[in-house]
Amino acid sequence: MNAILLGPQGVGKGTQGEIVAERLCLALVGTGALLRAAIAAGTPLGREARTYMDRGALVPDDIVLGMVVEKLGQIAAAEPPLHGALFDGFPRTLPQAEGLDAALCGIGQQIDRVINLDAPRPVLIERVTGRVTCARCGTIYNLRTNPPKVAGVCDVCGSTDLRQRADDTEEALRERLRLYDEQTQPLLDYYRVRGIVREVNGDAPIDQVTADLLAALE
Repeated sequence: MNAILLGPQGVGKGTQGEIVAERLCLALVGTGALLRAAIAAGTPLGREARTYMDRGALVPDDIVLGMVVEKLGQIAAAEPPLHGALFDGFPRTLPQAEGLDAALCGIGQQIDRVINLDAPRPVLIERVTGRVTCARCGTIYNLRTNPPKVAGVCDVCGSTDLRQRADDTEEALRERLRLYDEQTQPLLDYYRVRGIVREVNGDAPIDQVTADLLAALE
């Protein structure tokens, strides 16, 4: 099974993707991780991608899709066997979706399910604007819903350097959400024609969201 998990900033897509992929024996495929791995390994596509990233340019879709195809080949040969891929936040645009379909068709596969994980915008804004990250170890907290045990001190490493990302302000997030909605609606329309889109409410306890996602995928 190949599935796509879509969701805006703050909906919990990263957390849920890891849980669901493990439960269903799926490889979690995110383009950021693919790019980093290919560059670190020095693959031909990784070297090509680096030429764009080093000058601050977006990596072209054909390079990203090439990495996706390579990853799918690795998944098919994995031991112990995996049951497919869960794409995390990819594709992001209609041309990427069309390219992914063509790439999958070339290896006799397809997208079987698309999950739209969403939550009301005020909920997303509250989650993201309350988020801080430990600058030393990378642990993420939410000052409203999941604060460190001791205020201002990381539970994991004891650092007092907890920072909010510059783009986690309400103004910046509203603009990112606007762009996300603008890009995602054509994607959802593209997949809805096939009857493979399922809606899941991200404004619920983590365990409930996980159960709903598993039901939607199974």
